[in-house]
Amino acid sequence: MKPEDAQSVAPLLCPEAVEALLDWYAANRRELPWRGTADPYRIWISEIMLQQTRVEAVKPYYARFLAELPDVAALAAVPEQRLMKLWEGLGYYSRARNLQKAAKTVMERYGGQIPADEAALRSLCGVGDYTAGAIASIAFGIRAPAVDGNVLRVLARFCGSYDDIARQETKKKWSEALRSSIPADAGSFTQAMIEIGATVCVPNGEARCGVCPLAPWCVAAREQLTGVLPVRSGKKPRRVEELTVLLIRDGARTALHRRPSKGLLAGLYELPNLPGHLTQDELPDAVRALGFEPLRVRRIEDARHIFTHVEWHMIAYTVQIAPEFDGARLGAGMLLVDNGELRARYAVPSAFSAYTKYLS
Repeated sequence: MKPEDAQSVAPLLCPEAVEALLDWYAANRRELPWRGTADPYRIWISEIMLQQTRVEAVKPYYARFLAELPDVAALAAVPEQRLMKLWEGLGYYSRARNLQKAAKTVMERYGGQIPADEAALRSLCGVGDYTAGAIASIAFGIRAPAVDGNVLRVLARFCGSYDDIARQETKKKWSEALRSSIPADAGSFTQAMIEIGATVCVPNGEARCGVCPLAPWCVAAREQLTGVLPVRSGKKPRRVEELTVLLIRDGARTALHRRPSKGLLAGLYELPNLPGHLTQDELPDAVRALGFEPLRVRRIEDARHIFTHVEWHMIAYTVQIAPEFDGARLGAGMLLVDNGELRARYAVPSAFSAYTKYLS
């Protein structure tokens, strides 16, 4: 099929293919904590957590989050610092902030009830086309398409399309083309499409066409194109930033720095760090400029952390300061926190996970 012909397929999946897909899903779906519920709040939380995060990594966070914040009202009211602590380690912290903004909107505009409307869902902060479609279909049975990377890959292979799936126009086109194929059991269809992409029509390694319920109708399976499709344009290379991370401690307390309110890791507390890779000889003056008097400095391990567009290459030092230091000359955004309080209340981004073991 030529890319320009993809929209002409109506329905995109024939009724027989849809039936085969649903039968396969009923027999083969994974048992996941967010399945088997029609609670839109729980489905919403799971979908946001699963963005760019592995299923196994999400499971414990999902359970802990819902145990403390079981509904929209609780999410809307939780203090931000506690919300960040619950999210600590999941990364992409803007997701948590957007969740709370959306929860407040639901409380103010919809009386605490998540709206059963695709457009209204899409208007909530942090809810895009895919998430709105997932909530609408799974929670409310609305025939709304939910097209993420997994589903895009399935559709591109199924139809033999050479469209660039990295382009927003491609995603929009497939979403609208898929709408006419959604059956009455919209929720199972949405989850089945995602499940096929995650476990059968996989992104890495060989597609498992031999067990795929869609194989009899799939162009890529028939023409052996699964190694070619889908087409995705290359991402821009990440920008590399060199940092020197400092574990500044007086025994009972550790220094934290609050990041600016906008930008990467906005508003989170981090281990103090400086641009560039500083030598041990350069370090004392740099530490004094932060408002501390170093007593002992020790080099510890290097680490890397990869964000979507930036890669941090970090070196690090432990810096011992006098225990009687009162913090009177601390730099802006800097504070000394009791070690027990730090572990209980402050969310240190996972970018610093190589160094959090030193905080025990």
